[in-house]
Amino acid sequence: MQIANRYRELRTTDPEPVEFISNWYKNNQQIAAADVGCGDGRYDKLLFDYLGKRLFLYCLDSNEVMLSSLRKYFRTYNIVNFSTKVSPAEEIPLSNNQLDSVFTFNAVHHFNLHKFLDEANRVLKKEGLLFVYTRTRTQNSRNIWGMYFPMFNRKESRLYNPGEFKHKIERFKSFKLIHEESFEYERESTIELLSDLVRSKHYSTFSMYNKEELSWSLRKFQENLRENYNDENEIFWPDQNSMYVMMKTE
Repeated sequence: MQIANRYRELRTTDPEPVEFISNWYKNNQQIAAADVGCGDGRYDKLLFDYLGKRLFLYCLDSNEVMLSSLRKYFRTYNIVNFSTKVSPAEEIPLSNNQLDSVFTFNAVHHFNLHKFLDEANRVLKKEGLLFVYTRTRTQNSRNIWGMYFPMFNRKESRLYNPGEFKHKIERFKSFKLIHEESFEYERESTIELLSDLVRSKHYSTFSMYNKEELSWSLRKFQENLRENYNDENEIFWPDQNSMYVMMKTE
């Protein structure tokens, strides 16, 4: 709740995965879709930027404060082709065979995967597409937090390893994994700004630390960065994410 009003400010929103999605729908005149775990709509705004009025989007999240922020955000851009619904990922409040696509961005590790796949399968039309944009455990260990923030990799146990995620998809017979895409981004920041992200609980992972752990880890993180970078105002690192595209086959 506390982070909802600053979510777009705190989180990085990359256009590349949405551009990737839009390329799958170059020839579609109408697209009915849902974004599950949409938060305050930062990726949804990009979906409308790329897909325009062809898209009708159901924005689903379990947090009404986030959805309220999304509605306000969309009003400033005159976006009207959407509907918000308070909903867990495991109980999508839509009809059977209703959607062309289901999207989820950096949220699948919060879901019960099997139940989410069941629901995505139910609401998608045959040959509808499920796009899962996420970070694997390996990718997480290579970013600035995984490399230099104490206990970050151990605390963040919800992410999947690449092989583990694909294995779970392959065991789910109603979906076929048809594409996997990797994304890499060059990031730049300062120690001061990165420290502010920690204090603001930029990642939900930071909520897994108790107060004393977080305070000590932040001090150690700052020390680690100063030991490994010559200028605390020029901190560079690569971020990596993956997109999995699944087709409903049954």
